[in-house]
Amino acid sequence: MTINELQDNIIEEFFVFDDWMDKYALLIDLGNLLEPLDEKYKTESNLIEGCQSRVWLHADYKDGKITFQGESDAVIVKGIVSLLIQVLSGHTPQEILDADLYFIDRIGLKEHLSPTRSNGLVSMVKQMRMYALAFKTKENS
Repeated sequence: MTINELQDNIIEEFFVFDDWMDKYALLIDLGNLLEPLDEKYKTESNLIEGCQSRVWLHADYKDGKITFQGESDAVIVKGIVSLLIQVLSGHTPQEILDADLYFIDRIGLKEHLSPTRSNGLVSMVKQMRMYALAFKTKENS
């Protein structure tokens, strides 16, 4: 599936609910479904700067595609991590760099997060793009 198809699926999933309490519950459920991050990846270098809670993000590069793993100590943030991984994991560095992550605005996520959580979301996306850029640079050298 393309990044846009994955985003469209998430938008559909969230549009089922009108109430933001239900959408938060969905986020928490998604976070609970996220595979726990191996302790060896819970390092200072995998910790995302700018997040209110602690968020770890790890990336592997194999066969031209990036696989992300992540975790957070906050349930809603863990759900956000899960959404980002769902959309970006398994794609090439170029696809990730070119991606317009419109689902964040369409599901109303940004406007329903506190300013610090919103900054954290931006930091997570930025870190995922940094991994993509690093892997792309490495494959071109």
